[in-house]
Amino acid sequence: MKHLFVFGTRPEAIKMAPLIRTFQADPSQEVVVCVTGQHREMLDQVLDFFEIKPDHDLNLMAPNQTLYDITAKALLGLKPILAEEKPDNIFVQGDTTTAFIGALAGFYEKIKVSHIEAGLRSGDLYSPFPEEGNRKLAGHLANFHFAPTDRAVNNLKLEGIIDNVHQVGNTVIDALLLGLDIIKEKGEESYQDFFKDIDFSKRVILVTGHRRESFGGPFENMCNAMKDIALAYPDTELVYPVHLNPNVRNTVNEILTGVDNVKLIEPLAYPYLIWLMNKSFFVLTDSGGIQEEAPSLGKPVLVMRDVTERQEGVEAGTAKLVGTDYDVIMKEAKLLLDDEKHYKNMANAVNPYGDGTTSQKVLTILKSQQ
Repeated sequence: MKHLFVFGTRPEAIKMAPLIRTFQADPSQEVVVCVTGQHREMLDQVLDFFEIKPDHDLNLMAPNQTLYDITAKALLGLKPILAEEKPDNIFVQGDTTTAFIGALAGFYEKIKVSHIEAGLRSGDLYSPFPEEGNRKLAGHLANFHFAPTDRAVNNLKLEGIIDNVHQVGNTVIDALLLGLDIIKEKGEESYQDFFKDIDFSKRVILVTGHRRESFGGPFENMCNAMKDIALAYPDTELVYPVHLNPNVRNTVNEILTGVDNVKLIEPLAYPYLIWLMNKSFFVLTDSGGIQEEAPSLGKPVLVMRDVTERQEGVEAGTAKLVGTDYDVIMKEAKLLLDDEKHYKNMANAVNPYGDGTTSQKVLTILKSQQ
């Protein structure tokens, strides 16, 4: 069976990597990798770390590109690749524009589509935007649906998607465990040197924030809360790898520059991010993947979004929605910093997103369909 893996962003590459390596290790499966380059530098870092070499690269990244640009270029770029490779199955992951377009191209060519991380829903078509629309559209075009949790399976069922739906966990946990093994095998000295300016004798709070629906006032609230957490707790170190988007950078630099125990650093390559996450006390984020990864390391997560498609973590107690409200972010951060029992309850909650065997489960299922 010939599989075409189509992805273009760093999160997609992370979640596809263990799957690609699992399929490559099986001699009965043929693997072709196509990257759209929706992200560029960050994507390449992940490919290098996991030693994955693309067979095709659409290289779509362009300054000030819009959703229209990415959508049109990706669809036209995939057409000759599908004609050349003639895959039996196309893998798409998650909720990016690349995932939707990969599914749409497969539909146009009547090629089977396997959707990894299927069934995530926030219930609000415009939050996260455009991800909620992308994953709903991809879900209705896909032939195989690999859902991470029972809730995701039920979300698909509510939309009438019941055939070839499999609850398998999330490949992000496979990637996390594989990544930490690679780091340990190669040695951690370079990581310690890289983060030499961070005081790990303090409680490190890892921060990530970049969602476009928060730009403006909500994002300012988030940054003001971070600033005041740092000022109120000098025994903490807030470490914020700042996204390249100017809407993020301008606000972050304006509000957080000059606070002694806030470290604003450049975006981190995946291995450095998971190493730092493993050293952190808790995580303050609006990222999707980190909501799944951090609990595997016993790190509580405060989610700076009003809704999340990863409600399982909230229900399990590993994550808490704090939105973009200054007062709520401050209240929940103080609880984690001041209340040891509350912290341990979140840190010790069982991660609902899998045990690192998702990729093998997907391979077994698809081989049974051959």
